[in-house]
Amino acid sequence: MISNPLIFAATSDIAGRTRGKAFPVSDLDKRLKRGVGWTPTNVMITCFDAIAPSPFGSLGDLLLIPDRDAGVEVDFSDGGPVERFMLGDITDLEGRPWECCTRTTLKAALERLRASAGIHLVSAFEHEFQFRDRGEVMADGFSLRGFTRRRQFGETLMSALASAGLTPDTFMKEYGPNQYEVTNGPAQGHRSADQALMLRELTRMTAVRHGEQVTFSPILDPASVGNGVHIHMSFVDESGAPTTYDEQGPCGMSRITASFTAGLLKYLDSIVALTAPSDISYLRLTPHRWSAAYNNLGFRDREASVRICPVTSADPDKVARQYNFEYRAADAAASPHLALAAIVHAGAQGIEEGLPAPQPTQEDLSSLSEVDLAARGYKRLPQSLEEALQRFEQNEVVTRWFPESFVPVYTAHKRAEIAHLGDRDTSSRCAAYADVY
Repeated sequence: MISNPLIFAATSDIAGRTRGKAFPVSDLDKRLKRGVGWTPTNVMITCFDAIAPSPFGSLGDLLLIPDRDAGVEVDFSDGGPVERFMLGDITDLEGRPWECCTRTTLKAALERLRASAGIHLVSAFEHEFQFRDRGEVMADGFSLRGFTRRRQFGETLMSALASAGLTPDTFMKEYGPNQYEVTNGPAQGHRSADQALMLRELTRMTAVRHGEQVTFSPILDPASVGNGVHIHMSFVDESGAPTTYDEQGPCGMSRITASFTAGLLKYLDSIVALTAPSDISYLRLTPHRWSAAYNNLGFRDREASVRICPVTSADPDKVARQYNFEYRAADAAASPHLALAAIVHAGAQGIEEGLPAPQPTQEDLSSLSEVDLAARGYKRLPQSLEEALQRFEQNEVVTRWFPESFVPVYTAHKRAEIAHLGDRDTSSRCAAYADVY
């Protein structure tokens, strides 16, 4: 029996990696106040563990302060160690929020939304992932056989999620080879991003316990399917009453929802660098992949970047509670906190601008010319990470949402990620990301 177990203080960094350091559980009360030491240049560590050119160099000190309300303790009851980790915020030595902390960035975006419209975000992240099984791959999309093959894994994972305080929802065999989907229930504010990180890490831990390897990489094979992250969203007011739905609104959208989604679509091409931030993300964001390729709203259309989801009740009160929309141009190469922050800022901008409701599309936008797309207000999303970074840093409205130091740090970090890949072919680039995520 371990007499002094460790707990890992964690941050979701801009590479979409969970990094931090461990300390004895017996020191928890002290660390909740004083944190653990952190280094500014750590933010420049790319997903490939190369350090991008850093404005901080070897200078500076920070604190990573764990949050007791964002802790995980899971005993897999297999004779192995109990898994313990706790998410936290990065501050300076005086306790002031650090400008490149993704969790702090999300909290600021959510406060902007509350100040703009008096509403709170409720959201949930829907994850796809694949087992790295190099043996026989059966045609098992959505099948009972495919589920049965991983039933034990799924049941262990769902138990782990429940132990961590999440609300397990579904586990299913997805369409792609060795591809599965796991979902959990919604949470309010920044907690949904916390839970997305917990879900990813617990999925990886479950795989290790079962002698498996999994990856959330955006795509393993351009000839096959990708792994997306679909972010479902709705709103409540200060009293907790739903504010997303209006029976008389277009497609059921309330005025606030309409302006939020309009802002999201207006600025989508400039935030996708934060929500789909890997070099290979853009192999997935192409037409006819059931992902996202244009800045369009769909009414129950899985080709749209933003989709209004179905409800399963005719009762008006239940409809108002169920009504939600999802953002589909995201993947797990993104920090869930940073991706959600970008989405919330774009929606809040739409509310502040008073944008009118967008019209849902009902045709294949890839069949339209660039002239026709532009005439209707549609844009093809960036087709490479470099193009996405350029649209992000050249949009002065979008860059103003973030602290002044964040944008050059983020773009330098991501360009170092691109440079690390060099002239590798597509297959090698996909393999590199599969190892990371």
